[in-house]
Amino acid sequence: MPDTSRRIRAWVATAIAVAAWALAALSTVLLVLARPPLDANLWFFVVDVTVACVYGTVAAITLRRRLHPVPVLLALAAVGGGLAALGYGYAGWSARPGGPDPVAAIADLQSIAWVPGTLALFLVVPWLVRDHPLGRLAWAGLLAGAAVTLALSLANIVAPGWAATELFAAAVVLGLVTTAETEWRHRRGPEDERNGLGWLALGTAILAVSFVPLIFAWDIPYWSTPVLHLLSQAVFPAAVLVAVLRNRMWGLGLAVSRTVLAGLLTTGLLALYLVVALLVGRVVPGQGAAQLVAAGSVAVAVQPLRMALSTRVHRLVYGAAADPVRAVRLGSHLGDAGSTDELLRGLAEDIGRSMRLESVGIEVDGGIVVRWGRPTTAGESIPLVHRGEDVGRLAVTAPPGETLGGREQSTLRDLAAVVATAVAVGRAAASVEQLRERVATARLEERRVIRREIHDGLGPSLAGLRLGLQGARNLLDTDVEAGKRLLGALQTELDQRVDAVRTLSHHLLPPALDELGLAPALEELVNRYAEDGLALTVSAQQVESLPAAQAAAAYGIVSEALANVSRHANARCAWVEARPHDSGVLLTVSDDGVGVAPGAVPGVGSRSMRERAAEQGGYVEVGARDGGGTTVLAWFPSEKVAS
Repeated sequence: MPDTSRRIRAWVATAIAVAAWALAALSTVLLVLARPPLDANLWFFVVDVTVACVYGTVAAITLRRRLHPVPVLLALAAVGGGLAALGYGYAGWSARPGGPDPVAAIADLQSIAWVPGTLALFLVVPWLVRDHPLGRLAWAGLLAGAAVTLALSLANIVAPGWAATELFAAAVVLGLVTTAETEWRHRRGPEDERNGLGWLALGTAILAVSFVPLIFAWDIPYWSTPVLHLLSQAVFPAAVLVAVLRNRMWGLGLAVSRTVLAGLLTTGLLALYLVVALLVGRVVPGQGAAQLVAAGSVAVAVQPLRMALSTRVHRLVYGAAADPVRAVRLGSHLGDAGSTDELLRGLAEDIGRSMRLESVGIEVDGGIVVRWGRPTTAGESIPLVHRGEDVGRLAVTAPPGETLGGREQSTLRDLAAVVATAVAVGRAAASVEQLRERVATARLEERRVIRREIHDGLGPSLAGLRLGLQGARNLLDTDVEAGKRLLGALQTELDQRVDAVRTLSHHLLPPALDELGLAPALEELVNRYAEDGLALTVSAQQVESLPAAQAAAAYGIVSEALANVSRHANARCAWVEARPHDSGVLLTVSDDGVGVAPGAVPGVGSRSMRERAAEQGGYVEVGARDGGGTTVLAWFPSEKVAS
């Protein structure tokens, strides 16, 4: 359905532009054939042709990008101007000798057709150039402007000249009221609606003032009204384009900017020439001197006027983006984001406001993480890809009745890369936080193990040795032989405690691991477990170059797995293998014991192995061994080994 609506709008927009330009072309051909005298009426013909071409184009461009009542009124003005020009050209052509019999209905178009569209431009259109609902005063102004437009249009058809002065006076007053309201919104209205309203107010004021000569019998040149109409064409169409389309002007910004600048520069220099020529002509006799001074003034004013207008036109077309400081401020609050959600929420809001979207949602892992705005229509979904990995989607919707063009979708894809990076940063931050928690948990468990070994093993033994030494000291005074035997027993106990401390230190980080590497450290385990009656076979290939942190993790995993074998497996044999595999290190610890009982709950040792592997970006799997027993598989990536 959205595609069908878009195609229908495109066809209607094309038909409007073709009709307006066709009327203008046909009128021009008839004017050439008619060869009318060069009088003030020719100015009105030029205005009508200009209105047909300019507003027909603006209406088509606007309607293709956004469904809005303004382009409908612009189309009315364009077709009305074209019909008025056609009426003028036809009247002159039919009045020529040998011309066709005049048709009054066609000839009368020159004084009738332009009225509704032209009046609607400054009495109705400015009230509709907004995204928020109209208030009561706005509705009153809109209805009053529509009523005056309708009254003048009907009066011009039914009874030409009837109450025209009063109605034109009402149009001028309402036009100035509309100008004031538009300028107020430009200064005080919603910030995202202000762009273009200042120029729209200026164009509205020019159009309203252009009808003043039709009200008063002042000594004002007759051509002043069409000249003011032409002057309004320099700003009014561009202001409507910018204000209605907002940021939908992809691909048009440069063309609109240059066109408006050329129009303003031309009209400004022409006005300067006429004013200077008029003033100097009154002071200095002779037309040649006045024209020379006026031409010199124009030559001097060209560059300063162009620079002054260039900045203002650029701001008209590009709004806040024309000011680098304001553009930077659009995302300045992102630096203050205290969490990943705040960062993503800030990005969504900036994208939505800067592109004037209805809603922006950021989806991660199949669910909406943050959303700005509220979607009411089906939208676009752009994948978020970071370093080749799909990390989520950017879901956006345009305001109702609007569509996203190819340039806008391209911009969203560019912005999606920034959002994807933010999502990846958020994931990395979450992973770091989880890793930090796991490291803290592992350290806590290790401290508990050390505390238990000291409190339950070394502590009581040292206390017993202390009591034994006190007893031996007492015996030496009464029974020397008994004292010597007790000292011998105490020495044996002390040797066992020394071995226990050495075993504990080896379990934490054996010296061989630091001095010789992983393979020799694993080989050292053979002698230790042989004393406990466990036949251990170790095979370590091409793992000597592992970094210290990864070697320590690998040793800790193997040591913990063998400790579980020794305590719980009731095994006679165990096998340890360490080798490169899939750009990483694969550790295998197998035994021929009783295996893992069904429903057994993993203990501290199993959790410790998994945490050590996860810290290195790997995993641990525990399963049954073929032939009986248990197999522990551990893998983590490493750039220091080659498969």
